[in-house]
Amino acid sequence: MKNKIKPIPKFKNEDEEREFWATADTTEYFDTTKTVELDLSKLKPSTESISLRLPKSTLLDLKMLANKRDVPYQSLLKIFLAERVEKELKSTSK
Repeated sequence: MKNKIKPIPKFKNEDEEREFWATADTTEYFDTTKTVELDLSKLKPSTESISLRLPKSTLLDLKMLANKRDVPYQSLLKIFLAERVEKELKSTSK
């Protein structure tokens, strides 16, 4: 016989929720016989700030290209770097 799933209570804040789940039996609140599909495709990877020195002319060109595409120049630079790194990795793995 299958147990009835209890409704998850409403919590005032994260601390209250944390305290609840620290002692609650999760099998009373979730149907563990059903699988859950997770879509993590839109999860953003961690980033790290760096300093990068570029010739002024390269930076101006990058800003001009970014302006034409209506994107921040830092974002365009990340796209360019990611594309080139992927290309280099593919060419060296052959």
